[in-house]
Amino acid sequence: MSMTQSLAPHLPYLRRYARALTGSQRSGDAHVRAALTALLEGEETLAEGVAPRVGLYRLFHAIWQSGAEHFDQVEEGDSTPEGHLRALSASRRATLLLTAVEAQKSIDKQLASRVLIIEDEPIIAMDLENLVTELGHKVVAVCATRDEAVAKAKSERPGLVLADINLGEGGSGIDAVNEILTSFDIPVIFITAYPEKLLTGERPEPTYLIAKPFLPETVQATVGQALFFHPAAKQAAA
Repeated sequence: MSMTQSLAPHLPYLRRYARALTGSQRSGDAHVRAALTALLEGEETLAEGVAPRVGLYRLFHAIWQSGAEHFDQVEEGDSTPEGHLRALSASRRATLLLTAVEAQKSIDKQLASRVLIIEDEPIIAMDLENLVTELGHKVVAVCATRDEAVAKAKSERPGLVLADINLGEGGSGIDAVNEILTSFDIPVIFITAYPEKLLTGERPEPTYLIAKPFLPETVQATVGQALFFHPAAKQAAA
């Protein structure tokens, strides 16, 4: 595998981090380009003995810190999040972001739970399973039908359910969730390509709803919210 191929999956994450660190996407991308250029032209190399993503972040930081104690120009009266970041020195931005990351890890660890996934599309189910596992949760079952989901919920007692609403010939995810909730109280996140079927205003609507296609960040944030604001979910934590 070429260097470009091995680093490509990590670039979207590095760009987001660079934007937060520098205060703007333009400035962040400039630093990312500088790091990649240095690599491709042989001026810099990735640290040995570490994963490519870690090596890439280390190189980015080295290049960014070469002008470390600078302040980006801030327009007077700029009260946006980006403006607040630009008003901080570079080292303070790094401290803020690293502290936030560690705090998020601590929260995720405390909220670790047992998750039931109700999804009839194998690729989407696998994607969701990988996402919640990376967050530190345990997937107790992946079900493609209403009956299987209800049975697994009763036997595994999950602390969170991620459910599609249309299971094809497997029935309705809504019906599965309604039956599960008659047995015990847990948070449910509906993940569907048909949100209009839930947002009708004719019945109690779901607290948590993610539209397909979804972003990993959306799933991560919604899972955290569902568990944080639903105390009953902690009783089934792993």
